[in-house]
Amino acid sequence: MTKTFIAISLLFLFFSCKEVKKDTNPPAMAVADTISKVPEKKAPFVWDGANIYFLLTDRFKNGNIENDTTFGRTDSTATLRGFMGGDIAGITQKLNDGYFSDLGVNAIWFTPVVEQIHGATDEGTGNTYGYHGYWAKDWTALDPNFGTKKELETFVKTAHEKGIRVLMDVVVNHTGPVTDEDPVWPSEWVRTEPPCAFTTYENTTACTLVANLPDILTESDAPVELPDALLAKWKEEGRLSNELDELQLFFERTGYPRAPRFYIIKWLADYVNDLGIDGFRVDTVKHADEKAWAELYKEASHAFDTWKKRNPTQVLDDNAFYMVGEVYNYGISSGRDFDFGDKKVDFYDHGFHSLINFELKHDATNKSYDAIFSKYHKLLRTKLKDKSIVNYLTSHDDGAPFDKDRTDPIRAANVLLLTPGASQIYYGDETARSLVIEGTQGDATLRSMMNWEELDSLPEIQKINKHWQKLGRFRDHHPAVGAGNHKRLGKKPYVFSRTYMKGDFKDKVVVGLELPKGKKSLWVKGFFGDGTKLFDTYSQTPVEVKNGKVILDNEHDIALLELVE
Repeated sequence: MTKTFIAISLLFLFFSCKEVKKDTNPPAMAVADTISKVPEKKAPFVWDGANIYFLLTDRFKNGNIENDTTFGRTDSTATLRGFMGGDIAGITQKLNDGYFSDLGVNAIWFTPVVEQIHGATDEGTGNTYGYHGYWAKDWTALDPNFGTKKELETFVKTAHEKGIRVLMDVVVNHTGPVTDEDPVWPSEWVRTEPPCAFTTYENTTACTLVANLPDILTESDAPVELPDALLAKWKEEGRLSNELDELQLFFERTGYPRAPRFYIIKWLADYVNDLGIDGFRVDTVKHADEKAWAELYKEASHAFDTWKKRNPTQVLDDNAFYMVGEVYNYGISSGRDFDFGDKKVDFYDHGFHSLINFELKHDATNKSYDAIFSKYHKLLRTKLKDKSIVNYLTSHDDGAPFDKDRTDPIRAANVLLLTPGASQIYYGDETARSLVIEGTQGDATLRSMMNWEELDSLPEIQKINKHWQKLGRFRDHHPAVGAGNHKRLGKKPYVFSRTYMKGDFKDKVVVGLELPKGKKSLWVKGFFGDGTKLFDTYSQTPVEVKNGKVILDNEHDIALLELVE
């Protein structure tokens, strides 16, 4: 009997230790939540209600100090316009720390990591390097300041292991600026004038976005040769033959002409094919011929399907490849059309399931919660039926964001994370990272290093972060929040429901906002019947519906109610 008991005990200890090793060094804040999180993860992932975290790779976390300076980028720069050390390894570190999981993030969008121009450029704002990732020099290589291909592979695998999708930011319509170290691409590839005027389709697409930003001839089907500078670079790096062979196979398979956009499409799809990238966030969409985006989506989808077939054990679900576009100044009220002035284009019909919605920041300022939620619910089921949007309140290039001074980060969380559609947290929204940095010019003020020190040391920042965590996890656990049907249940206090159904899966939640402190009554009649056992995840309180109401007694002005399984 004793030997049997000892053997069983040792087996139990062995398997317990194996389970613990699956997630080493979990943050203390997350340990208590582990048990309650596990069953919630059974909910299907839905892009229409995704909780996306957007970060500047160079400004999030420095995970490898050995790559902080590369290509001799040592010239002094204007404030916040040089590389500051953030990298792919840093993102992976925070994944392993549980930071994203604690926030309820289920997709990460990171700025481009392809090789940037080597030199600095000064366009009236002081010396600037390509720290932001949007100034490509070679789409086929990673910039060593951001990391290696192996580190990118590790990042994607780590994210997938935690149920988090990866959105790669991609640029097709322009190269990086011209510098002494970075010659202009051949005229068969790019135009260097005229500058865009933004009043017609022609002067928005067939032009340079800004001065010294050569524009790819995305409308052209004329075959072109590879630039001599790129061929010489590949030869010096010992990969010329391999790159040329891959291009030959690509053009033989697809039958595309060797026009500029198809080279870039091939190079970007390779990251999907090799790593299982789940989707693209596409930059400057309205500045290229729209047919390019449908072609990009087709090839990226082919690459995604190919990767899934090669890696069946790593496939997360049956979601298709996802593409969201940045059509600057597009708003949900426009429906599916973007108006260039003399021409309207439906980008949703050219590869995009979602577009970034520039409208929410105005709604957050001018409308009540219910006015916002009802508006978005209606538009997503009429004008944008079967398509979606990605909402944001702050970003890397919006100089007039919601609450720039960070005076109301709680309302920002409530609006962003509870509005129908997908949500985009901009790094530091959840920690009130300052968007007003002394000495900066233009967009640089939006792009400071992530304020980890403040999160570690300031109780007021920790309180804000905890609120974002609670709402984010609730959103992650419940597709109904972002992708479900919205209905107001009570006006004062404000109570609403969300319902999502897909196949055999059904999700129902109730949320209360602007609730009185102390004892409060939430009207749920007609949605949850008497006797239904619910759980308020915000206050961690079990409740039961009685007489069509739920009674809570706490100091919170918000309630997040879910069914008790």
